[in-house]
Amino acid sequence: MPRTILEPRSHVEYLSILDSDGNLDAALEPRLSPAELKSLYRAMLLGRRFDERMVRLQRQGRIGTFAPIKGQEASQLGSVFTLRATDWMVPSFRETAAMIWRGWPLEKILLFFAGYVEGGQPAPDQHDLPITIPVGTQLPHAVGLAYAAQYKGDDAVVMVYFGDGATSEGDFHEALNFAGVWHVPVVFVCQNNQWAISVPLKKQTHSKTIAQKALAYGLPGIQVDGNDVLAVYAAAREAVERARAGEGPTLIESVTYRLGVHTTADDPTKYRTQEEVTAWEQKDPLTRFRAYLEKKDLLEDGLERRVDDEIAEAVRRFEATAPPDPLTVFDHVYAEMPPHLRAQRDELARWLREGGAPAPEPPAAPLGATPMRGQRLTRR
Repeated sequence: MPRTILEPRSHVEYLSILDSDGNLDAALEPRLSPAELKSLYRAMLLGRRFDERMVRLQRQGRIGTFAPIKGQEASQLGSVFTLRATDWMVPSFRETAAMIWRGWPLEKILLFFAGYVEGGQPAPDQHDLPITIPVGTQLPHAVGLAYAAQYKGDDAVVMVYFGDGATSEGDFHEALNFAGVWHVPVVFVCQNNQWAISVPLKKQTHSKTIAQKALAYGLPGIQVDGNDVLAVYAAAREAVERARAGEGPTLIESVTYRLGVHTTADDPTKYRTQEEVTAWEQKDPLTRFRAYLEKKDLLEDGLERRVDDEIAEAVRRFEATAPPDPLTVFDHVYAEMPPHLRAQRDELARWLREGGAPAPEPPAAPLGATPMRGQRLTRR
């Protein structure tokens, strides 16, 4: 029997408005006011400068390992800029710029990467989830938030971030399938920075784009120039408006590049060439947007100094924070603390009250004796 075409071959669009050479497609240029453009640029600059300062702090041993964002500022800010405060933002582990835009204080982010549990706690009225380290696990959570908003009749939209590596996880496909079936108001933003740690995109998928994966789940997908903040904004605004109008989810593939290390524990020279990095540096989103604003005479004198001063003050506040309470290691694990953990907590509390005095030495056991469980066998 002859084969029957069930539906026409679908297509995926690519959007670029301001390219790396400074060419502007004026017909697609979004209508952003001078104040909005200045605000976007300041946020991108703050994200870049803060990121660079965090790298220095980590190298000095003043914070722990984290994932730098250098090169991905446009992907984050062009998209998060389209959200209302009542919408939800769900980050992975490389969304520092988006978090700052959403109101996370700089010193709170520093506290998180210094190991303070308080650093990962959103404000009570903040519609954000905390940083998520396991790859892709935040995607079903975001769909659940969107399902809840839809169920309650709320017009909130959920925007969730993830990298190209997460598209190789089952969580990604499950989340897209659930979102498509239930037609929930969620915007998936894939920051395709070309590398899942040391695994290049070509070894993750045979698809020409990540955006086309949306088609299998019955939702639109679009690929954008992730270093063009105007293109990211335009695509995200359209997706957010669709979701808020009840027209369902969208997958945005934001093609960008991680100019720095995967995390501060990584050495990218082991798996990529300097020539590749140099080529992408020519597409830097910050210098591209700066040139665009310069033509519009919208650059502010002294902005870099003011941003650096803001970061320095945040570092001062962070380092003035009292040491964390060691007893918090027992919190937020069980709804009701089991007896064995309560006993350990009480013992640690006693030890701290007594100034950290060592526990008494158990009595010596006779030669050949077998220690009881929990007893240390000592010989004198």
